[in-house]
Amino acid sequence: MTGLTREGLYKALSPDGNPSFSTVMKVCKALGLKLHTEAVEA
Repeated sequence: MTGLTREGLYKALSPDGNPSFSTVMKVCKALGLKLHTEAVEA
C-alpha cells in the first residue's frame, strides 16, 4: 500500500501530474522496487 487514495495516485501519475519524490518512493516500495542512482561519468 502507498497510503495514497486511488484518485490521488491516478492524478499524480497522469501525464499532467507532477508527483513528489515521496510519492514516487511510496509507489516503488509498494511494487517492491528500489530506486538506484549513480553519478554520470563526465
